[in-house]
Amino acid sequence: MADYRIALDAGHGGTDPGSSNGDIIEKDYTLKIANYMYNRFKDLGIPTVITRSEDVTLNPTDRINVITPNITSSDDIVISNHLNAGGGDGAEIVYALRNDDTLSKMILDNIEETGQNIRKWYQRKLPSNPNRDYYYIIRNTSPAESILVEYAFLDSTKDDRKQIKNDWEKWAESVVKAVADYKGYNYTAPGANTVNDTYTVARGDSLWSIAKRFNVGVNEIKNANNLKSNLISVGQQLIIPGAAPSDQTNVTYVVQKGDSLWSIANANNTTVDELVNLNDLGTNTIYVGQALQIPNTGSSGTTTPDTQTTYVVQKGDTLYSIALKYGTTPNAIIRKNNLKNNTLMVGQTLTIPSDVESTGDYSDMSNSNTYVVQRGDSLYSIANAYNVSVNDLRNINNLTSDILSVGQVLIIPGNLNRNSNTSNLYVVKRGDSLWSIANKFNVSINKIRMLNNLNSDILTIGQTLIIP
Repeated sequence: MADYRIALDAGHGGTDPGSSNGDIIEKDYTLKIANYMYNRFKDLGIPTVITRSEDVTLNPTDRINVITPNITSSDDIVISNHLNAGGGDGAEIVYALRNDDTLSKMILDNIEETGQNIRKWYQRKLPSNPNRDYYYIIRNTSPAESILVEYAFLDSTKDDRKQIKNDWEKWAESVVKAVADYKGYNYTAPGANTVNDTYTVARGDSLWSIAKRFNVGVNEIKNANNLKSNLISVGQQLIIPGAAPSDQTNVTYVVQKGDSLWSIANANNTTVDELVNLNDLGTNTIYVGQALQIPNTGSSGTTTPDTQTTYVVQKGDTLYSIALKYGTTPNAIIRKNNLKNNTLMVGQTLTIPSDVESTGDYSDMSNSNTYVVQRGDSLYSIANAYNVSVNDLRNINNLTSDILSVGQVLIIPGNLNRNSNTSNLYVVKRGDSLWSIANKFNVSINKIRMLNNLNSDILTIGQTLIIP
């Protein structure tokens, strides 16, 4: 086991796209690079943390708060990943004033072997205080050895734009190899001891359930199949990197008030050390709402043998969009979480039901829609409008009476067909409007409004929309 830790930062993210040029957006590629490194360092047995593994917004303090609890020694390494812009060509590295340039040069030597040009490696000082580093993430991650890697200029007039698309994975591996060699760790090339397999997506599958089945990471599957999202379809062929069916599956547990690692370990017939290693924890400190992976030993503790995952509700989420993401149904989520209605709150933690729990008379998401109750509506009028029975509406929505409230969201048995790709998820970007999104996907604004339960045309950046 390595006697040092790696902290990886995927630059920008969420509402902060970084630099962009056409279809190349900095935040997307820094995320790909950081996730790739994270999985590779874990493959090599090197303890690693990452500031973000998804497209979320993090301010500088958020990043530091992830890194600093895990980075406590000058033997530790912080790598902040970026793409450059502003006129130039090639890769460059900024390293901390407290460090020498050995690691920087090793990384750049490896990147150069991929065919990328090398620009420079240097230290950058804060103009107001030349004794301090210019970049916040370098300045605030002492005593670690901290570097900021700019892999290429995405607005380069030379080859960088093409190289970013073709070689980002090679660049990421260049860093992994350099760090392993720098630390004298036993480096093995990716896939050296593994064989890829293929898997055909079945009904009820999610990336999470498939990854767990084959004992690989979700991001590994996404990278191997060039997936841009977590959406998969029945019949889809997936490459499973280094597939090896797991002898032990993990379950997810959300930390509750009063929990400690000791109490969670004791309740689940495991050890504190195993929890620390499995979740790459730098300390024994945990917080309410934190999701922990628990080895499924079949005990009767806080987790259960039927593998579950959890999801924290984000702004713009609906039961339909969450169900679509995880290959289940709104009704199954309602039952699993004992929800009284379809109303969700931002920050609410939902347990996602297993495949078995998702089955039933109304489990087929390809045949469901949603409707927001308007003034004057009744179950009869809604059933008549959608050509379904009142009893069907009662059953699919778990209604105990025929009383409805304005704004209530009802699930309607309908004719959406997810398996034939007639619905997708779209994340709202800066400058988007309902009109521009509807025009982009060649659908009507009203259909988008209805499907997403929109009461106005106001959209927020990062909001997830279901597109019919």
